[in-house]
Amino acid sequence: MTASTAKRSELDSDAPVRAGRPAMRAPVMLETAGWEDYALLDSGHGRKLERFGRYRVVRPEEQALWTPRMAASAWESADATFVGIGDDEADGRWRMAKPIGETWPMRYDGIGFLGRFTSFRHVGVFPEQATHWAWLAARIAGAGKPAKVLNLFGYTGLASLVAARAGAEVVHIDASKKAIGWARENQAVAGLPDLPIRWICEDAVKFVAREERRGNRYDGIILDPPKFGRGPKGEVWDIFAALPDLLRACARLLTDDPAFLILTAYSIRSSFLSMHELTAECLEGRDGVVESGELVIREEGGGRGLSTSLFSRWSPDG
Repeated sequence: MTASTAKRSELDSDAPVRAGRPAMRAPVMLETAGWEDYALLDSGHGRKLERFGRYRVVRPEEQALWTPRMAASAWESADATFVGIGDDEADGRWRMAKPIGETWPMRYDGIGFLGRFTSFRHVGVFPEQATHWAWLAARIAGAGKPAKVLNLFGYTGLASLVAARAGAEVVHIDASKKAIGWARENQAVAGLPDLPIRWICEDAVKFVAREERRGNRYDGIILDPPKFGRGPKGEVWDIFAALPDLLRACARLLTDDPAFLILTAYSIRSSFLSMHELTAECLEGRDGVVESGELVIREEGGGRGLSTSLFSRWSPDG
């Protein structure tokens, strides 16, 4: 099982409810303390030391401004270190302490999946998302009806597998053929081949526009967009230019009795308030609660908290 909690800071407050707009709750710090196959062991000096399954990994982390607590030998003995990163994440490379296979097995809450060292410093899972996974699974299970979920920028499919196992029919969208292939592998590794998931390689903006024209609707929508990216046919994605229209379109795709909408934003120079106000605006006319803030990973043993991303999410019951 996961160790995820939602903590409200001393500055947290419920903003006054305006007619025709969801109630608003911010800032909210959603913390993940890790689970059996993941831990944040230490952080500092612009890096983080993590355990992913059997491997200990060092990766860049510009948010870690403080001093590491563990001895230098703990960092130097890591199985893999991502080095040489520049302004472009693709500039780096992995330095292995010993030969390591292309993939290795991991599990989250009983769901198996594959870790893999990619050229963009990622390994196939964003652990801080565990707090979203538990939250959306509870809403799907408690919906009282079959739920249909759209996962945009779905990457390697952990959220889709969690949602489908909770009882949802899932449409998973990613513009990367490699990511779609990896997600299919994860479904096979999880031993859940019969889960109702459609894995689609497509540009998210184009897919949402077509779904709106077709009249298709969803009970839950997950968005995890990159700062910048390209679709399978060269479509350009820039989060500041494209997110407002996409989020408005997603709000229109929600059914009359939806369960949730989740937005996560990584590596952008912005405030969670930007996401908060945009999400609330897009959901005007609906009841419920929009809560926004930061996703945080807590160091093993209750150590320091490392902020990884901004989020905003809505549900009809808060």
